[in-house]
Amino acid sequence: MSCGCGNDDFTGPWWRYPPLRNALLAGLIALPAYVLGHLGYIEKTLELVLYWIAIPLGAWYWAQEGVEELVKEKEISISMLMIAATAGSGILGLWEEAATLVVLYGAAEGIEEYTFARTRTAIRALLDLAPKMARVLRNGEEVTVAAESLKPGDQFIVRPGEALATDGIIVTGHSSLDESPVTGESIPVEKGPGMPVFAASINGEGALTIEATASFDNNTLSRIIHLVEEAQEQKGRAQQWMERFGRRYSPAVLATSLLMLLLPWLFGGEMAFWSERAVILLVAAAPCALVISLPIAMAAGIAGAGKRGILIKGGAHLEHLGTIKIIAFDKTGTLTHGKPKVTDVIALEENETSLLAHAAGLEQLSEHPLARAIVEYAREKGVAPLETNASTALTGAGTQAEINNTLWYLGKPDLFREMGHSLLTLEDRLHELQGAGKTVILLGNKSGIKGIIALQDTLRDNVRDVIQNLHALGIRTVMLTGDNIRTAQRVAEKLGIDDVRADLKPDEKVEAVQELMRDGPVLMVGDGINDAPALAEATCGVAMGAAGSDAAIEAGDIALMADDLGKLEEAMYLGRKARKVSQQNIVFALIVLAILIPAGVGGFISIAMAVLAHEASELLAVANGLRAGRLNST
Repeated sequence: MSCGCGNDDFTGPWWRYPPLRNALLAGLIALPAYVLGHLGYIEKTLELVLYWIAIPLGAWYWAQEGVEELVKEKEISISMLMIAATAGSGILGLWEEAATLVVLYGAAEGIEEYTFARTRTAIRALLDLAPKMARVLRNGEEVTVAAESLKPGDQFIVRPGEALATDGIIVTGHSSLDESPVTGESIPVEKGPGMPVFAASINGEGALTIEATASFDNNTLSRIIHLVEEAQEQKGRAQQWMERFGRRYSPAVLATSLLMLLLPWLFGGEMAFWSERAVILLVAAAPCALVISLPIAMAAGIAGAGKRGILIKGGAHLEHLGTIKIIAFDKTGTLTHGKPKVTDVIALEENETSLLAHAAGLEQLSEHPLARAIVEYAREKGVAPLETNASTALTGAGTQAEINNTLWYLGKPDLFREMGHSLLTLEDRLHELQGAGKTVILLGNKSGIKGIIALQDTLRDNVRDVIQNLHALGIRTVMLTGDNIRTAQRVAEKLGIDDVRADLKPDEKVEAVQELMRDGPVLMVGDGINDAPALAEATCGVAMGAAGSDAAIEAGDIALMADDLGKLEEAMYLGRKARKVSQQNIVFALIVLAILIPAGVGGFISIAMAVLAHEASELLAVANGLRAGRLNST
């Protein structure tokens, strides 16, 4: 069911928005007719003519929508109820009431549509932060071109204080960049050659030469805007239920009004009295405030989150945020920076150089953070990785590859236990390393274990505060990690996390999420790709640090563009606020209907009073709904 919500973006002042403009003009015509007519300064005929001009003018847009819905979708909408009420008032000769209904309903619908339009265009305004022109290097010379003409591979120059036209990789230069339009994080980030940068980021103190990696229409900022716009069109379960209710409710109201018109014919009574009651019922029972209660809060919440670097991919996910009881965190890359460093290299049968050469060879093709750390450490030590053949990733356990016709393994201690190797002589050393919060990896082959490599990650700066604040919201926290139990428990103790599930493979993370969901709705937070199955299984999945990565953005129901868990806390507040505001609106709308319907049918209010109360309640629902996108309001 529609309440006349428009779909077009609008950026001009409110009085130029067509539905509002028509309602305003209709009011400027009807008000003098009413005042002068009652004072006796104009003839009754001229007064009626002014009403007859005002009514079609004020009803032009919403009446068209009502008729289109009836003809194309076979639905009796709220607008159709108002058309019937306007026609009924005219038939009864109540032209003042008809004009009042048209002007007030048109104004309320116009304000509602204008609010939706402004909510949609608010997120699109982010595009204005990206410059319209760019300085491109062509044959060694700077050429100023339209930003829209940039293609991947083009090199462009950004001077201090300027914004970036599109995404790219820094070729030359060092600077700090304000990436808040994309990530929502206002603290500048230091960047240098080889590092990715995003459209609309503001360059700090140094000139940069950047190689474009995306066109203007397909950069990270444009993708954010597109995803938010799509999300605002998606409906949550509560909203879908409300629309199904509306499709049955409006025809029932119209049928009841028609029945009231038949009462004098069937049982006797004054025709004029029951006709006026029927018209009042059409106005009083129209559920505009009820229907608008959810969409306005959802749209405002999604837009408000988008401007903070939080992509919520639909009203259903915003609804879920408001119900979450348990949050499950991946460890590496989520609670930690995901950039572990090698702390210990212990050769058992090989020397340290040989151990590193084998380990780096096994990991040189992997993108896993632990693998990158080992390869980087070997490079720092001047150790070249050995050539490998038939390299295979052992999901959740490690990797294997042939080196000099021997199959080598690098992975968790459990991998070697499953292969039949005894770790009894190593247990004390392993416990000591793991007790210090380090991740332990073993290197070996069928003949035995050749060495131990220990790595340690660092916790994110604000993660302990975030966990404490989530606990204050009554949320239980759980860590799901593939790391060993001792390391995981040490991290959990530092952060105050309630529960730990360690040594989990990807499929076991899914099982853990399923088990947690027996106790209530679960939010899973991960780094996007490796945790994709668990993110999909949870009530709601959140991908961390998704800026610049299509795959990470697609992995979860919600994407935090910055590597900042504080954004998760903001998302939880927005979800709870949107749910609270929606519930307030629904209760308020039901109370209004419960008062207006019996008052109207009982003859305690006039048509004009019913119209005024109805439209006032709708505007209050819109104003309250807009609060869902603001963190600083109560």
